[in-house]
Amino acid sequence: MAWRDAIERADGPTSLVLTRQGVPHQDRTSEQIAAIARGGYVLRDSDGDPDVILIATGSEVSLAVAAAETLAAEGVAARVVSMPCTSVFDAQDEAYRESVLPSAVTARVAVEAGVTGGWWRYVGTNGRVIGIDQFGESAPAPELFAHFGFTTENVVGAAKEALA
Repeated sequence: MAWRDAIERADGPTSLVLTRQGVPHQDRTSEQIAAIARGGYVLRDSDGDPDVILIATGSEVSLAVAAAETLAAEGVAARVVSMPCTSVFDAQDEAYRESVLPSAVTARVAVEAGVTGGWWRYVGTNGRVIGIDQFGESAPAPELFAHFGFTTENVVGAAKEALA
């Protein structure tokens, strides 16, 4: 989808940012694949209304899915929203944005291995953001991910804090 969008875009530059990490493939329906072009979409939904929404982008999507599975096993209904492009998502009509991020669900966690600043508008004052707002750390990737809280346990903990 990203490659197609890059080829078809005629009104500005496009950047494809790829990871070197070995991340698991996320199965998607044809509707979800089409929704990628809308900037954000529901990748994994809960049975019934969600208690918490986990928003992730890129390589952190699999982390959000794992956290949602853990939460579901504990009786917490969690929705995972994949948000590959916030500016495209923001350009969608209100009805679509509300269908993905219902305003009634204020317990939200955003996860991105990047700066946290822009994510607060999606999680609100009750939400949590797991990200990196500093430079200069050097270590093997698994150690850095644990250090910065990019673990299933930390995302689950942040979701429980947002629910409290």
